[in-house]
Amino acid sequence: MIRAVSVFLLVLAAASPAVHSLSQPSHNNNNKPGTNELSRRKMIGGAAVVAFSSLVSGSSPSWAVASGPPTPDELKRIQVGYKQITELLNNFEEATTTCRENGGECKRDAEPIRRVLGLRSTTDPLFQIEKVFDKVKYMDGDIDLETFFQATEDWNSAMTLSNSMAFISQFGEYNPGGGKDEVLKYLNESKKAVVVAQASLKKIMDALGLQELPA
Repeated sequence: MIRAVSVFLLVLAAASPAVHSLSQPSHNNNNKPGTNELSRRKMIGGAAVVAFSSLVSGSSPSWAVASGPPTPDELKRIQVGYKQITELLNNFEEATTTCRENGGECKRDAEPIRRVLGLRSTTDPLFQIEKVFDKVKYMDGDIDLETFFQATEDWNSAMTLSNSMAFISQFGEYNPGGGKDEVLKYLNESKKAVVVAQASLKKIMDALGLQELPA
């Protein structure tokens, strides 16, 4: 676990410049990043997400190059993932609380957060969803690619932050000076990032003309 946390900190440090730059609003068109800068940020953010996701989930990342536009089933994964994130946020306390049987002790659990972000299983709708995003450039139709790719950057940054806060929350009770308050602190920080991730995914859906699935 010490090795895992050490690697995580290195990954987070590598991603932080991209995360920070994306969180800063632009007040001047002259400060608007160029295409090369956007590509560089996407590469940094995307690599950090995949590397850290592999670290904490135990999966091996696949670096297959996207070819051709996303299939209807792949686009459906975005819609299903958005629905799951919305349901989590609407029932956050209940969804992140687990209790022992027969009225036993209850505790907060960050695993549902990582699950809806696609970081727990290959069957999660948003598992390695960045590969689907990468295929969008092959789609026909009038798509605002600048808006789309900005939203994917924001998604990657928010997912990385939410994942790291959820990961820390899971061990907050066992760390020196930790306890239930620390668990809740990082759980709430993770939730804040999920809200940003949800908004970013909605922008992605809007750019692709995808509707929200009914509740």
